[in-house]
Amino acid sequence: MLGIFFIIITIGAVTFLFLNTERFGKHPSGERLIKIKQSPNYKNGSFQNLNHTPTLTEGISISKVMYEFIFSAKPKEPSAAIPSIKTELKTLNPNENVLIWMGHSSYFIQLDGKKFLVDPVLSGNASPLSFTTKAFKGTDIYNTDDLPEIDFLFLSHDHWDHMDYKTLKKLIPKVNKVITGLGNGAHLEYWGFNPEIIFEGDWYDTFTFKNDFKIHITPARHFSGRGFKRAKTLWASFVLKSSTTTIYIGGDSGYDSHFKDIGDKYGPIDLAILENGQYDHKWKYIHMLPGEQFKAANDLKTKNILPVHSGKFTLANHDWNEPFNKITNPSNSSTIKVMTPMIGEQVNLKDSLQQYKPWWNLKTLKK
Repeated sequence: MLGIFFIIITIGAVTFLFLNTERFGKHPSGERLIKIKQSPNYKNGSFQNLNHTPTLTEGISISKVMYEFIFSAKPKEPSAAIPSIKTELKTLNPNENVLIWMGHSSYFIQLDGKKFLVDPVLSGNASPLSFTTKAFKGTDIYNTDDLPEIDFLFLSHDHWDHMDYKTLKKLIPKVNKVITGLGNGAHLEYWGFNPEIIFEGDWYDTFTFKNDFKIHITPARHFSGRGFKRAKTLWASFVLKSSTTTIYIGGDSGYDSHFKDIGDKYGPIDLAILENGQYDHKWKYIHMLPGEQFKAANDLKTKNILPVHSGKFTLANHDWNEPFNKITNPSNSSTIKVMTPMIGEQVNLKDSLQQYKPWWNLKTLKK
């Protein structure tokens, strides 16, 4: 009995020490927490979605989800390296308006002379343990050395596949401003970011910058948390408005009425970047299911979708390329253009005729 007790105490101590390592960040406190408590979206000690949002679908238990994912799920991962095209970001023509997808929900945007980076995860995995949730072979073609100076870094929420500790630590000297939801600055300051460059906002807050660049922080239907405690920081989407272009940066979100509210308030949208992957009917409220991207696009008043949140990590039970097959299926009968670049391929934001190859087709993969 003493041996078992010792093992339990040891496991508990190791877990406690691990959860208190720097990578887990810090919960908001002090003046930041006072401001958070004034938010209409913060109730009973946690942030809340606009509408009732169970993490799991009614009748589904977390134990069932974990058992299935560990023991019975068999999602197919790529059988060979993912194809890519590495666009050199530091030598881009500064007058070009372009987007470069880096896999999953990480992407670089150059718009009207400004450089933006969204949810960069460039460390090779998307979890606190480096040997888990590893990037597919061929998807990690970019690292922080490849990035130019970033005018605006967007962080949609603090989950590991969006807020990557290792990547962000290396990016500190390159980032001029950070845009994120309330509370996330606590993580960033703890990791070494200058608090003066962090712009935290509540849903429907607006930040205005030089040359009439406007960034609106908008709702999403999701949750946050890097350890056992959830919803202490705000998850968000964003509307980026320049004098020429409006882009919706979706973050993670299940389908809900907020898309129509955003479209009515800020639309029409030139390009909507929407999650398309890591879905399951078991968690249908916090991630969009196939087909809901078109409903969201109509609500947002856009004719162009760039689907993300897929193609780099396995975080759900579907095959790795299923999201691409479903969103490009001709049976969707939609007039909305779906943009599916390879990782690293240059998307020309002003070229409405640009076409993309079905690179996710297994026949195109090279071993």
